[in-house]
Amino acid sequence: MSNPTQLIARVAATEPVGAYQLITLDAPEIASGAEPGQFVAVAVGGPDTALLLRRSFALCTADSGTGRVQIVVAEHGPGTAWLVRARPGTMLDVVGPLGRPFTLPADAGTAVLVAGGYGSAPMFDLARRLRAAGSSVHMVLGAGSADRLFGVEEARAVADSVVVTTDDGSLGMRGLVTDALPGLDSADVVYACGPMAMLRALAEVSASCDVPCQVAVEESMACGIGVCMTCVLPVVGPDGGSRMVRSCVEGPVFDAALVRWKDVGTLPPDVLGADAMGGH
Repeated sequence: MSNPTQLIARVAATEPVGAYQLITLDAPEIASGAEPGQFVAVAVGGPDTALLLRRSFALCTADSGTGRVQIVVAEHGPGTAWLVRARPGTMLDVVGPLGRPFTLPADAGTAVLVAGGYGSAPMFDLARRLRAAGSSVHMVLGAGSADRLFGVEEARAVADSVVVTTDDGSLGMRGLVTDALPGLDSADVVYACGPMAMLRALAEVSASCDVPCQVAVEESMACGIGVCMTCVLPVVGPDGGSRMVRSCVEGPVFDAALVRWKDVGTLPPDVLGADAMGGH
């Protein structure tokens, strides 16, 4: 985990993008140390709010030159509803960068980046870094409908090829991202971010092709620093034993082959320490 900073960041700009709001923050301390796959935790509701828990958002871009970072916000409840209506000049309490980032391959090769909805947010800086290191980058972006896609044009600017899918066929190919994956047999690594069901399916496809896959999971992260334990999921460790690990600290990026996808949301009886829970 990186050394996060808590700061008061000014909203520099906001822009509606389809179903989402792209928010630009002046946060030089975060921008200078952030890596693709990391996130920030934002206090919502203002100084007099009863909304006590922070909301976590993947970093879309982090520019150390300008000192600015960007996050993509989807309105789901009162906290995000307040945030998407924040105007330029609003001051936000932000902690970051948080979590473990994507790991770049040791050697240049072929990378496939897969994203669902606004899970594409961390993929653009990742694509830039991969191409700067000599890798070819191919992106697959999917969503339920065209307005739920994010960054299609930016993807085309940073990747060697882009495939778009929507469940309803409103843009690109009709179907799921797994229906449109290029031949993974020729890929050296897969990176993904999006809904858990998508990540599970992609993990299975990658495993069948014997291609390493890194996933940034979208578990609810109430604190972002590993205290509240709301974001745990079962992951196989180096010793072969499974543990409930915190997505915000040990993740959000994991080796897809080590996540016990079918057991996510449960406490498997063979997880180390489960016996002490008394079956609860």
